[in-house]
Amino acid sequence: MKKRLFWLAILLLIGYGIAQDKLEDVKQPKVDVQVQTEVSQKDEPTIKVTKDQIYKGDLLLVNKDHPVPAGGEESEAINLSQHQELVQGFGMLDNTIQLSPSLLEKFSTMIRAAEQKGVNHFLISSGYRDDQEQDQLYQQMGAEYAMPAGYSEHNLGLSIDIGSTQGDMNRAPEGKWLIQNAWRYGFVLRYPQNKEAITGIRYEPWHFRYVGLPHSAIMQKKGFVLEEYLKFLKEQKTVTATVDHHAYEVFYYPVSTDTTIHVPANGRYEISGNNIDGVIVTVYDQPNLK
Repeated sequence: MKKRLFWLAILLLIGYGIAQDKLEDVKQPKVDVQVQTEVSQKDEPTIKVTKDQIYKGDLLLVNKDHPVPAGGEESEAINLSQHQELVQGFGMLDNTIQLSPSLLEKFSTMIRAAEQKGVNHFLISSGYRDDQEQDQLYQQMGAEYAMPAGYSEHNLGLSIDIGSTQGDMNRAPEGKWLIQNAWRYGFVLRYPQNKEAITGIRYEPWHFRYVGLPHSAIMQKKGFVLEEYLKFLKEQKTVTATVDHHAYEVFYYPVSTDTTIHVPANGRYEISGNNIDGVIVTVYDQPNLK
């Protein structure tokens, strides 16, 4: 009798675990990304954008050829060790970690989703760096491991070096979860394997960059790094995508002087420069989906 009750209890526990997994699966966003071209903008209103818009936004390309634009450095970054109330669900390598409140909010949303799957040993090893910090790192590590001041995404304030207290990100659950899911929350692995010839940076399984949806979803689907994605947008001019049943339209416009561009009548759009030669307009089917 006792043996029978023991196995009944085991079965109930297994059933509960399966039910919990299914419940969590329901909570995960369902994603169906479709890339198309040639979307009509007929009868839409227009606005004027100035050339300086090229150097503003979440899609700025920063690498050895394209430095952080003047005034493009993160100005709202805060030292997280001085705001312990904001440090929830992750650890920090030291007391120098800085992030902007907006990027911290996006990161926190992402790791809360991971925590629902039992992945909860995240560690931030670096966030925003000013030019002085970047220069010190460059002098210590050399060109093979660090970018000079002004040429690092960390100077831009949109990147986070994410580690795990469980070990190397190549093997840790945190690293594996991010590879599969970070794009759902607008983040991409900036320097993946087999892309060194394009990015100019060796594989960094810890370096994640925020670009926002639907860009992260399209990049994931197409296997693009940021350099390739921006080139793709420039070539296609117009791209549409559906992510979690929400429709997006993405338009590239070259900008050399003040330029007139189309925007949706309902006003649900965002504009980002690419830090090269144009702007990207992202149109949403409902406000603030980013």
